[in-house]
Amino acid sequence: MNETFKDHFSAQATDYARFRPNYPAELFAWLASIAPARGAAWDCGTGNGQAAIGLATHFDSVIAADPSADQLANAQPHPKVSFRRTAAESSGLDAASIDLLTVAQAIHWFDLALFYAEAKRVLKPGGVIAVWTYTLLDVEAGVDALITDFYRNVVGPYWPPERKMVDDRYRSLPFPFEPVATPNFAISTEWTRADLLGYLGTWSATRAYMKENGADPLPELDRRLATLWLDPTQKKTLRWPLHLRAGRTPQ
Repeated sequence: MNETFKDHFSAQATDYARFRPNYPAELFAWLASIAPARGAAWDCGTGNGQAAIGLATHFDSVIAADPSADQLANAQPHPKVSFRRTAAESSGLDAASIDLLTVAQAIHWFDLALFYAEAKRVLKPGGVIAVWTYTLLDVEAGVDALITDFYRNVVGPYWPPERKMVDDRYRSLPFPFEPVATPNFAISTEWTRADLLGYLGTWSATRAYMKENGADPLPELDRRLATLWLDPTQKKTLRWPLHLRAGRTPQ
């Protein structure tokens, strides 16, 4: 296993599978439309396989790879998806075997030089690589302000340095591929207050706060949210804009 693997999520793998939002179906349809073929896709840093399952609708086979055994143990089986415990930088895949390579909310953890070399090796001529991230969610003004305060001021000091690339919306991400223009996509879901808190509990900074302070910051946030979100069973619409980079290898 690659020694560069920075494991911020195995400890909360079960919650990660339960509370992380799903990506829009339109994203996967668009990715399939720009791939040179629909034979094989590689979802790298797959976690519990959220993106891999979306890709399986459009590709004959999907390799879903992650270095975390705990994350893979929480993946949803799918007949077209092969889950493998491998690092992004050394996939073990055949050269020029992949039509589409995706990385969902994970490339900021990779050794980019090694990963990009591996990506260029396994992608077919004209193959597509697409990487995306999402930043803070939108609910409604008062709730958004509380979440922003939690993000910046409560757990803010506990984010790993790689998080800066997410905050920058991947605009500063080195990306040595022929660029492909991308549409706008967003995640949208209906959640209760408890669902939202469960999601915030999967943040690596929240877990780091708990470890450092021996206390959970979420009950206090819940108390503050309850003044705005009175009914804990009420579902509200949550939205995360996706920030997508796509590129292509030479023909």
